[in-house]
Amino acid sequence: MGTASKGAAPLDAGSSAPGQLAEPRPADDGRLPDRIWTVPNVLSMARLAGVPVFVWLVLGPKADAWAVGLLIAASATDWLDGKIARAWHQESRLGQVLDPAADRLYIGAMLIALALRAIIPWWLVAVLVARELLLGLALLRLRAHGYGPLQVSFVGKAATLCLLYAFPLLLLGAYSGTAAEVAKVAGWAFGLWGTALYWWAAGLYLVQVRQLSSNPAPPGQS
Repeated sequence: MGTASKGAAPLDAGSSAPGQLAEPRPADDGRLPDRIWTVPNVLSMARLAGVPVFVWLVLGPKADAWAVGLLIAASATDWLDGKIARAWHQESRLGQVLDPAADRLYIGAMLIALALRAIIPWWLVAVLVARELLLGLALLRLRAHGYGPLQVSFVGKAATLCLLYAFPLLLLGAYSGTAAEVAKVAGWAFGLWGTALYWWAAGLYLVQVRQLSSNPAPPGQS
């Protein structure tokens, strides 16, 4: 769901390509305007508003088809807001925050909802949450040394994409029938691969945090 044009996300960072380290980003680089009411930002806000609706659909009436439809719509708006931001030059600092925030909230909502439905095990929730907590501590260390979040990595983006495919497929795989069985197998394939990539991105991030922590940020980057 993330778009490269919308800036860095603190917990999906690590490198601009597999195995390479990204350049540090200033905590407040000032390169984007402080615009709020742009078309991309409104689309991101609408996507965020869909998170509690998704949770209610899955845990309340268990309207799984509607929940998956909502996820498809959210993915479409995520792709669309990135296209509009680039085409209409409506990038903004708020967009840098809203877009990755929506990704994380949807992943978190799907994790908890599917675990409560016993569709995925709680150990998977623990593995992904532990990764976020670890990188949250790493981000605090970066800030203590005068650096802001790192740029979104290719590995982190791939991990997010895999997980956003995995959970709807696992939701559909909870039913009986051949199609559901195929969805379940595909969902677990995406889920396990996405989890591995998530931790790979975390390892790249931690390597760079260690390197940057040995050198304070230059004046003007904090």
